[in-house]
Amino acid sequence: MRKLLALCWFILAGTLCGQAVLEPPFGLKWGNSPDQLLDWAGRHDLDIRITMPGKQPDMRIFRVESPAGTLPSSQARAVEGRFIQGRLIEVTIHHGNPGALADTVEKQFNETRRELARKHGKLTANQQERRVEDQFSTRTLSFHREPVQGLFLLLAFTEVEDLLRKSRSARFSIIYRNDNLRRRLEAAPATGGGTTGSK
Repeated sequence: MRKLLALCWFILAGTLCGQAVLEPPFGLKWGNSPDQLLDWAGRHDLDIRITMPGKQPDMRIFRVESPAGTLPSSQARAVEGRFIQGRLIEVTIHHGNPGALADTVEKQFNETRRELARKHGKLTANQQERRVEDQFSTRTLSFHREPVQGLFLLLAFTEVEDLLRKSRSARFSIIYRNDNLRRRLEAAPATGGGTTGSK
């Protein structure tokens, strides 16, 4: 019995510590309503787009971006929050403004990868691919980290080269995902609520 209790405590403590380690950026918290993201966007006069996927009626996707090109105090061009039943389960940070040099974006990607590794631990490479189709060459790199089961950090880079015009563009995204919370919310009956899913 003592061993079982000790094991349960170890799992619980590890989960709580892991969630603290992998909290989403911009001061957001897992399970929060969209209000915090919307308030932040409103304070900085940022554009907001809300998507309600037809095949996922409990899902709302809030995309926030700046007309000026980058978000306040950030090199990112947009942030997306995914909410199920009004509760935050995923945050994606998009980098690579239109017109940015591919080499500059790749340098930012490598710097971000090193920074995330210092903060959360070594990232594991899970995709390195290059393919050519219709005079376009696409190179994809991605890395991930799962400090606690069900909590994911994914970093994905894509470069597209126009072989005919000799031009290149690049972008990358950082995805924070809480699958544990997502599964709990999807298993629970919907409680209703407005468009923003406020508390």
